[in-house]
Amino acid sequence: MDFTFIITIFLIGFIGSYISGMLGIGGSIIKYPMLLYIPPLFGLAAFSAHEVSGISAVQVFFATIGGVWAYRKGGYLNKTLIAYMGISILVGSFIGGYGSKLMSEGGINVIYGILAAIAAVMMFIPKKGLDDIPLDQVKFNKWIAASLAFIVGIGAGIVGAAGAFLLVPIMLVVLKIPTRMTIASSLAITFISSIGSTVGKLTTGQVEYFPALIMVIASLIASPLGAMAGKKVNTKILQVILAILIFATAVKIWMDIL
Repeated sequence: MDFTFIITIFLIGFIGSYISGMLGIGGSIIKYPMLLYIPPLFGLAAFSAHEVSGISAVQVFFATIGGVWAYRKGGYLNKTLIAYMGISILVGSFIGGYGSKLMSEGGINVIYGILAAIAAVMMFIPKKGLDDIPLDQVKFNKWIAASLAFIVGIGAGIVGAAGAFLLVPIMLVVLKIPTRMTIASSLAITFISSIGSTVGKLTTGQVEYFPALIMVIASLIASPLGAMAGKKVNTKILQVILAILIFATAVKIWMDIL
């Protein structure tokens, strides 16, 4: 474990976690491909897809704690939404995280590519008038929210991604939740989700502890900084950044699969 390796992993964790805090995602949508492809570019040891998903799961757990803490004031956290989607995604992510041991690396990458493609399509659907709804008057279908969160949890648990990159478009497009409430609440839901996927990865021996520790330290520093930035950025810009990020990742993953 040389200095170049430590710095590379720290920067991957920092960049991913800053974006995580700003956009309300766990950060795996960007850190998964970065961990997979960047270390070999610098002549460092390459991680397997299983190792990357394990490191991502642990890192997301800590990144979301920092983000939720930064959003704890201002009425952005919808407790009912968090409870319904959080419990459902926790159960789903534990099933996916534990079951992923039975899958091939190619299978894990295909699941990730499918999830990213669905999320990318949803992010480009127009969301007019969404942010005109007062935060204390937001309503949604609880059972649709719970069902979709369970499905997302299974898929996300498999790749150790916690699922926020798919939760955010669902909350914006299907449940019609305002952007900043979506960002804050999805971080809390993702934190709950990451418990299941992290336990699943740890119990099946898929976590490289030293790289995971470096990523955790980077996450605790960068995620709150990203969340503070996200409060100041125009909601339309936040949506565009997330859409581009998810689309680019989906394209990259599918190029490698095909």
